[in-house]
Amino acid sequence: MAGNWKMHKTPAEAGNFARLLRQRVAPGRGVEVIICPPFPALAAVATKLAGSEIGWGAQNMHWEPEGAYTGEVSGPMLQAMGCRYVILGHSERRSYFRETDEEIRKKVGAALACGLRPIFCLGENLATRRSGKAVDFCRRQFKDVLEGMEISVPDALVVAYEPVWAIGTGKTATPADATEVIGALREEAARLFGREFSARLRFLYGGSVKPDSMPAFLEEEEIDGVLVGGASLDIEQFTAIIDITADLRGNND
Repeated sequence: MAGNWKMHKTPAEAGNFARLLRQRVAPGRGVEVIICPPFPALAAVATKLAGSEIGWGAQNMHWEPEGAYTGEVSGPMLQAMGCRYVILGHSERRSYFRETDEEIRKKVGAALACGLRPIFCLGENLATRRSGKAVDFCRRQFKDVLEGMEISVPDALVVAYEPVWAIGTGKTATPADATEVIGALREEAARLFGREFSARLRFLYGGSVKPDSMPAFLEEEEIDGVLVGGASLDIEQFTAIIDITADLRGNND
């Protein structure tokens, strides 16, 4: 369960949320939980979550370890803040800041090289979905970023499928929509990295995830978790999602 806070919460607000989250998420429930606050809130979150099972990550990074890149943050800096994960290629970075697959490829490679786990996001817009080309489009994004990259173990990477047309638009993807795309991506992973790697690679679904909508997605075998946006800002909704997931996974076991 990964919470993407986007551009929300001051350090004080983030620290208070992290404190509450630690109190309400019991250890040993079999669900990996991480939150990804804005850069200024990372220190506050790290302080409150240190020593717990809950992890934290960043929402972006530059591909260079240091240099004259005003306003950017590097992988080693994030590591120094205790980050285990970093979200890369989010649809908002692609659309608002014009990030290309080539830039995202460099960021993913840099994150892997310094020991951070990328949450690599991809997904199609509404026009591509309506044209019937969603699967091909997402497979190309996956291939363009990851082909030829050396990834030693599948745990080093997480892939998040986020249909752009289902994020904050009132439109919703179905579990069948998500399974079709993720199934194709898993096949592409098998082609690039081998069948065993592909079977263990974790795929998340992200698209206006809410407590009432996410169980149907997690019941799909192809989907290993969710990337939560707005609902991760609310302690009640986010902990409900975590509790539901723990119950579902427990029942499946």
